[in-house]
Amino acid sequence: MMVTGQAGGVSIRKSGSVVLAVGLCLALAACGGTRTDEPLDGFSAEEIYRRGEFVLETSRRAENSLRYFREVERIYPFTSWARRAIVMQAYAQHREGDYDDARATAQRFLDQYPGDEDAAWAAYILALTYYDQIEDVGRDQGLTFQALQHLRRVIEQYPNTEYARSAVLKFDLAFDHLAAKEMEIGRYYLRRGLQSAAVNRFRVVVEDFQTTTHTPEALHRLVEAYLALGLRNEAQTAGAILGHNFRSNPFYDDSYRLLTGQGLSPDASGESWIRQIYRRTVRGEWL
Repeated sequence: MMVTGQAGGVSIRKSGSVVLAVGLCLALAACGGTRTDEPLDGFSAEEIYRRGEFVLETSRRAENSLRYFREVERIYPFTSWARRAIVMQAYAQHREGDYDDARATAQRFLDQYPGDEDAAWAAYILALTYYDQIEDVGRDQGLTFQALQHLRRVIEQYPNTEYARSAVLKFDLAFDHLAAKEMEIGRYYLRRGLQSAAVNRFRVVVEDFQTTTHTPEALHRLVEAYLALGLRNEAQTAGAILGHNFRSNPFYDDSYRLLTGQGLSPDASGESWIRQIYRRTVRGEWL
C-alpha cells in the first residue's frame, strides 16, 4: 500500500504498509515500554524504516522520527532502505525547520546517490531549505537567489517529475519576490526626489524581470521619474511600452494622464535604453 505525505505542496512517495508499522509499534512497546533508546539491532531494515515513517506521520515533532532513519543507515548501510532513510532524514529535518541540517543531509544524499530514483526529491528538499526562508522584501535577498538557483536545478535536471512542476511555480514566485525588492527601493528613492537612482531600480525590473507582475508599475514609475527629470522622450517611450503591453492596466491610465497633462503622448521617441526595449518588445526588432 502506498502512503502519501506532503513536502512543500508536492506529494512524496512512501512505500510500505501501515499495518506493518503499527505492528512494529506494538512490538517495540512490548519490548521497551515507553523507552525511546531501545536497541533496534534485532529488527530488519524495513521494520525500523517503517517505524520511522509511522512516528513521522503521527508525532507532532518530526525530529522524533530521526532516530529510526539514522539507525537504518547505521545498522544496514548498504541497503536501499538506508538510501531512503537519508532522504527521509532530510525531509524530517526540513519539516522541523532545521534548514541547515536538512540542506546538509539532502546534499549528502545527492553526492552519494546522484542517480537514485529519490534524487529529484532530495534536490527539491534542498531547494525548499532556501525557499522557505525567503524573508520579506525589506530584507537582504541572498536566500532568494539561492532558492532560484536550486529550483532551477530541479527544473533542468528532473524535468519530468512532480518536483519540477512544483519548482516552476515556486521559481516564478521567488523571481517575482526579487522584482518586488527592486520596486520597493525604487519607490523609496522616488519619494525622496532621487529620480535618477529610482530610474536605475525600475530599469532593472523592466530589463531583467519583465515577466513578473511588477513590470506595469515599473514602467509607470519610469514615466513619473523621467517627467520629473525633464526627460520627455524617455517618459513618452515608457508610456508607449506600457500602453502597448498593458493597456487595460490601471497604471497605464495613470501614465496617460501624466503625459497628456503636460501636452505629451505615449509615443516612442529618442535613442535611449528604453527605446531599445520598445524596439524589441513592441516592434520585434532585436538587432
